[in-house]
Amino acid sequence: MVPVSRRIHPGWIAVAVTFATLMATAGFRSAPSVLIVPLEDAFGWSRSDISLAVAINVLLFGLMSPFAAALMEKFGIRRVVMSALTTISIGAFLTIFIQAPWQLIATWGVIVGIGTGSMALVFAATVANRWFVAKRGLVTGVLTAASATGQLIFLPGLSHLANTYGWKSVSITVSSFAILVVPFIFFFLRESPAEVGLLPYGANSDWQPPAKSELSAGALAIDTLKQSAKKKDFWYLYGSFFVCGLSTSGLIGTHFIPAAHDHGMPTTLAASLLAMVGIFDVIGTVFSGWLTDRYDPRKLLFFYFGTRGLSLFLLPSILFSDIHASTLVFVIFYGLDWVATVPPTIMLCRAILGPERASIVYGWVFTGHQIGGAIAAFGAAILRVQLGDYAVAFYISGAMCIITAYFVLQIARNVDEKVLRT
Repeated sequence: MVPVSRRIHPGWIAVAVTFATLMATAGFRSAPSVLIVPLEDAFGWSRSDISLAVAINVLLFGLMSPFAAALMEKFGIRRVVMSALTTISIGAFLTIFIQAPWQLIATWGVIVGIGTGSMALVFAATVANRWFVAKRGLVTGVLTAASATGQLIFLPGLSHLANTYGWKSVSITVSSFAILVVPFIFFFLRESPAEVGLLPYGANSDWQPPAKSELSAGALAIDTLKQSAKKKDFWYLYGSFFVCGLSTSGLIGTHFIPAAHDHGMPTTLAASLLAMVGIFDVIGTVFSGWLTDRYDPRKLLFFYFGTRGLSLFLLPSILFSDIHASTLVFVIFYGLDWVATVPPTIMLCRAILGPERASIVYGWVFTGHQIGGAIAAFGAAILRVQLGDYAVAFYISGAMCIITAYFVLQIARNVDEKVLRT
C-alpha cells in the first residue's frame, strides 16, 4: 500500500500554503481603496493627492515583480516572501503617524508598494512553474484567484473598520496580519520538488529542471528584459497586460467605491459589491486556468478583453444610490472576467525565452499591468476632479480593452503550442 503521505503530491501542499498566504495578505492590496474617502474626511486632502500615493503603490507593485522573481530563483521563495511580509508590516504600521500627503506616499506608496510587489502574482507564477508540469494552468488560476479575490473579499471588513474605528485601524490590522503570516511561510512552504526528492506533478521520468543562471538576481532580471525586448510577442503581452491593469486594479479596484459613493451609494454597500466581484472572480479565474490547459490562450484573451471593454461602456449608466439588477449583472460579469487574463498570459510568457525564464518574463510583463494600473488610479482621479464624474475614465478604458482584443490574437502565432505546455 502506498503511504498516505505519498498519495498527495507535495505540490498540492505548496499550492495550499501559497493560496492561504495570498488570501491572508490580500487586504494589503485592497486597503487603499477603502481609505480614500476616510482620508479625505480626516485631513481634507484632495482625491488626486491620495490617489497619487495609491498610484505609486500600484507602480512599485509591478516594478518589483521581475526582480522578486529573479531573487526567488537565486535565494528561494521563502526568504523573499518573508522579507516582503516584514516590509509590508513596517510600512503599514508607520502609516498611522502620517500628517501630510507626502508621508502617505512614503509609507503606503513606497514601503508597502515594494513589499507587496515582492510577492503576489510572481509568487503564484513561481510556485506553479516550479511544482507543476501537468495542470499548470489550473494551478495558476487557483493561485491568481486567491490573490485577487482575497483582496476584494477583505473590502467589507476593512471598510467597516474604517467607518467604525477610524482609518488607522485599517493600517494596524494590515500590519498585524502581515507579520503573523511570516512564521506560517517559514514552517509550511517547501522550496521545490527536489527538496523532497520528487519530480514536479505530471513530469515524465526523464524531466530535467531548467538550468540555473550564474548571473546575480539583478543582472538576471535585466538580462531577461534585454532579451525579451527583442521579441515583438513580448511587447504584445506587455501591452495587453498594461490594459488589463488599467481596467481592473487601477480603475475599478481603486475607484469603484468612490464612483458609487458619488452616486449616493454608502461606502460599505459599494465595498460589498466589490467584494462580490471577488467572489465571482474565484469561479472565473479557476475556470480560466482549466480552459488554458485545454484551449488556445490567445483566443481566451480575445474573449476576455472584448467582453470587458463592452461592460465598461455600460458601467456609467448602472451606478445608483442602491443596488439595481443591472448593477448586479455588471458585478457578476466583471467578477468572472477580473483576472481571468492571468493564466493564459503566464502560459504565453513561456514562448518568449523558454520555461527557464518564464517567471521572470512574466514579472516584466506584470510591470506593464501595474503601470497601466498606476495611470488609471491617478488619471481617473484627475478626470473625476476636472469633469465631476468617472464616466470618461470608464469609456477610455473600455475602448482600450476592445482594441487590445485584436492585438492579443497576434501573440506567439508561429510558436508550437507544445512549447507552451512543457
